[in-house]
Amino acid sequence: MSSLLIVGAKGFAKELLESALKLCPDRKISFFDDVSTDLPDRLYGRFEVIRSFELISDYFTSSGRNFALGVGSPSLRQRFFKELIDIGGIPETIVDPDASIGSFGTSIGDGTCIMAGTKITNDVSIGKGCLINLNVTIGHDSIIGNFCEMSPGVHISGNVHLGDACNLGTGAVILPKVELGTSVTVGAGAVVTKDVPSWATVKGIPAR
Repeated sequence: MSSLLIVGAKGFAKELLESALKLCPDRKISFFDDVSTDLPDRLYGRFEVIRSFELISDYFTSSGRNFALGVGSPSLRQRFFKELIDIGGIPETIVDPDASIGSFGTSIGDGTCIMAGTKITNDVSIGKGCLINLNVTIGHDSIIGNFCEMSPGVHISGNVHLGDACNLGTGAVILPKVELGTSVTVGAGAVVTKDVPSWATVKGIPAR
């Protein structure tokens, strides 16, 4: 039986559990959380919770090396991605069976998570370690950088370019041919109509 370590044990990690079990109902799944103090030893009475980073190496040796990023925020995803690879982990891409992915020219990077209801069309490039949440749409010829996070209901039109580590709030809309730099934050419900420089935060309709 294959195994999977989900990084995190709250919030998004619980949603990722559902997608992972859809793909393989009998899979052995464990969680890693060295921060929360209110978790049981087994989540839902079934899934082991590993509580220290030092124990992950033992887990990789005894159970398997695949891991998935069940934490939000681009910076946390990037941090855990590197730390777990450095000790021998293998990042796994999780695509929920109820997501729709274009068949032609579309690529998805290692360790990216794509949730149910999402629709990605053809000729889309998605980087590594991204989180694409429920009911997101990404149009043709768009390029998504590494470790980007899209909250539920984000809509990205065709020919959009997102730099690394962008964070898009719930229901944000990016209009065609718009380019976002590195580490751009877009507020919930914002409509982005023009290019946004790196490290900027924009919100509103139109986004400013």
